[in-house]
Amino acid sequence: MSGYFLLHKGEFAYNKSTSTDSPWGAIKRLEKYDMGCVSTLYICFELLSGDPDFLVTYYETDRWYKAVQLIAAEGARNHGLLNIAPDDFFETQICIPKRIDEQRQIGAFFDRLDSLITLHQRKYCGVASWMLGVALVRLGSESDGAFGEMKHVLR
Repeated sequence: MSGYFLLHKGEFAYNKSTSTDSPWGAIKRLEKYDMGCVSTLYICFELLSGDPDFLVTYYETDRWYKAVQLIAAEGARNHGLLNIAPDDFFETQICIPKRIDEQRQIGAFFDRLDSLITLHQRKYCGVASWMLGVALVRLGSESDGAFGEMKHVLR
């Protein structure tokens, strides 16, 4: 498997490609599979101490961007791939509470918050869908067809 890194469940990979959503790349942890592979363009690492859930939460924010900005240069062909050496990346400093219990509490809080946001988004989409369905049934049941109601509203 030359040209690829083998990741194990729980390990992280830094994709140095920039995008609108991730102007300094994205760092994700392999969670769904026991193993996976990524291009050698990625920087891969594992957390030796600390709470990995906190680190997942941390890398979902933009708090780590500043450290990467200090060492990043865009690739020579200007193709959106940041030119960051692994040694430089591992020298960056990130903000992590020293106590593991504090890391766990923060990670758990943001995990619950993310679940709550997802729940409300699903509720909103469900209600919006239901309202659209009711409106379409109402418009379709008018004697003069679906556009009769619209003509009435626009008068």
